[in-house]
Amino acid sequence: MRAVVFEEFGGRPEVRTVADPSPPVDGVVVRVEATGLCRSDWHGWQGHDPDIRLPHVPGHEFAGVVAEVGAGVSGVRVGDRVTAPFVYGCGRCVECLAGQQQVCAFQTQPGFTQWGSYADYVVVDHAAVNLVPLPDEVDYRVAAALGCRFATAFRAVVSQGRVAAGEWVAVFGCGGVGLSAVMIAAASGARVVAVDLAEPALALARECGATATVNVAGLAGPAQVAEAVRDLTGGGAHLSVDALGSHDTCVAGIRSLRRRGRHIQVGLLPAVLGAPALPMDLVIGAELEVRGSHGMAAHAYPALLGLITGGVLDPARLVTGAIGLDQAPEALSTMDRPGAAGIRLIEP
Repeated sequence: MRAVVFEEFGGRPEVRTVADPSPPVDGVVVRVEATGLCRSDWHGWQGHDPDIRLPHVPGHEFAGVVAEVGAGVSGVRVGDRVTAPFVYGCGRCVECLAGQQQVCAFQTQPGFTQWGSYADYVVVDHAAVNLVPLPDEVDYRVAAALGCRFATAFRAVVSQGRVAAGEWVAVFGCGGVGLSAVMIAAASGARVVAVDLAEPALALARECGATATVNVAGLAGPAQVAEAVRDLTGGGAHLSVDALGSHDTCVAGIRSLRRRGRHIQVGLLPAVLGAPALPMDLVIGAELEVRGSHGMAAHAYPALLGLITGGVLDPARLVTGAIGLDQAPEALSTMDRPGAAGIRLIEP
């Protein structure tokens, strides 16, 4: 098969022909029809994830067709249309047995612990707990956008954030996760303030339902950004979501909350960047809640897919372009630079 491979962290990725994967006994091989270009892949390429072993193939959000089925798998056939979360649960640990596969103690992750989906084929481990059948109405581009960004935002806003109609939600960073969070919060009846430094991203956020926007380009640090959000919301957001993952957006998100507000951290804060200086005085004095959110388990997908097929949510509006595998190395290596708003895909 063809795949995007890098031999060293930060080194130039290239498209190569490598051996086709074989399915594990309890897993399947999926032919990739579409896969997402995500900032998490850039972090992996930079060496920010200790699980990656070189040489490596990135990519962790995908949709496609079952190409080969492991000997121990039942109820799955070659040709089935599928996707999968970016966290593969083992199905046996305490967390998995409680339905919390997204924090499985023995999780594997395509594009991190094993070769990923910037390729013709990708492996899904433990198919019984990780494979998600796709309704015919959901095309591969939309499904590829779900695996990390849209599904992650859905759980962050709805389950972890407990969004309620009429609340103010501040979303920091209007990339794929942030725009998904804007759309989901607005569809839940919340009033959304979108925060970013790029006008095209903010314009797309308004199209996705944002009530107000804050361009941070002219503001001096997290304190001023948070003040702008508090002014717009009449005292602070009920819920803030850091969808980017930086010290400034994390701190601004917490500072933007009203008393007893809730902050959800979705954007990665790799240890290599150091620990942010969180305003714990505010967390204590205002009884703020700070929680992480790490993807979404496969068993939770039907509720999300039902909202999509029912027309309540439309992730297709966030997909702003697709490239071939040959263009993927350049796209991966420049992902830290300003680019087109929305979610970009690779179609091998």
